[in-house]
Amino acid sequence: MTEKDLGADLVVVGAGIVGLAHAWHAVRAGMTVVVVERDGYAVGASVRNFGHVCTTAQGGDVLPIALAAREHWLHLGRDAGLEVRRAGTVLVARSAAEQAVLNEFAEERGDAVRSLTPGEAARLLGLAPSGVVGALHLVQDLRVDAPTALPAIAAHLERLGVRFRWRTAVRDAGDGVVTTTRGRIRAGRTVLAVGHDVDRFFPDTADEHGLTRCRLRMLEVDAPGGAAVGPALLTGTSMLRYDGLTSQPSARRVREEVLEQHPALLEHVVNLMLTQRPDGRLVIGDTHHYGVTEDPFEDERSDELVLAEAARLLGADLVVRRRWRGVYASAPTPFLVAQPRDGVQVVSVTSGIGMTTALGLAERVLTSTLVAA
Repeated sequence: MTEKDLGADLVVVGAGIVGLAHAWHAVRAGMTVVVVERDGYAVGASVRNFGHVCTTAQGGDVLPIALAAREHWLHLGRDAGLEVRRAGTVLVARSAAEQAVLNEFAEERGDAVRSLTPGEAARLLGLAPSGVVGALHLVQDLRVDAPTALPAIAAHLERLGVRFRWRTAVRDAGDGVVTTTRGRIRAGRTVLAVGHDVDRFFPDTADEHGLTRCRLRMLEVDAPGGAAVGPALLTGTSMLRYDGLTSQPSARRVREEVLEQHPALLEHVVNLMLTQRPDGRLVIGDTHHYGVTEDPFEDERSDELVLAEAARLLGADLVVRRRWRGVYASAPTPFLVAQPRDGVQVVSVTSGIGMTTALGLAERVLTSTLVAA
């Protein structure tokens, strides 16, 4: 079949987790689907992350989307032969203010969290973070290995009948046609899931939603003593990042405390956390710097800060094996969903929680699309 003969009920532009989520829901609903991706495989934010499905710490309107996504991850993992770990997350407190946030959050969330003593947290984690006065086990959280999960999902979708066009850039979309560097594809509907690159296609839409790029730094290090770490590990800086935690009354005091004692953490917008890869290495990070255009130059202080804080948390010198830059879309609201042209929807997770929410968000978007159709 030549490209000019190719057509589908849904054409998805972008093979990151948001694009694949739309393709998965659509093909299971009986739609024909084509996914167009400019690279040979997914190389963006969807593989440059912790693989952390951070369900429990979400709040407001995001929480039900994250809860739905969690169930979809479990379903998709079974069908795609993909390991989805149910180890949860350990959120540690290392000050009275941080402990107060844990107490408030636990009272609000009930059975979704479990209070831990420092000793219980260490046993669950497989290592003993320094200075811990208390902890919560966020039992609903999941984890996947992002660099291998995305190819596994794409392969599963191909088995379901989704057609992929790799190394194919999209030039335009509208009027029932997606124009690519390899020809035209007829599209009943188009979902543009290109993350932070919305402005490359629809700059007015990006501007209307206040879309910018968030540049972050992450590192991969050897686990101290070869520790096997089950859950993800979040710290007090996470209480300044996730809405379910930032909404707690004591979170303001945590911010004041960080400003007084470690202002560089706020300057570089650090969320100190870690997960473990299947090979045993720990993924640590991360920092956040914002701008419409990415600064091409790296500030070594970001890596030094994350490495020093992680070493202090773990009480050990750390050996760096890999480091990288991640870039994702950021905006005042957690999601950008817009229709700049008839039959074309732009969908982007604009809050750094694509792995956590994409499978739930795509379900809502496609349900709305199908109802509208």
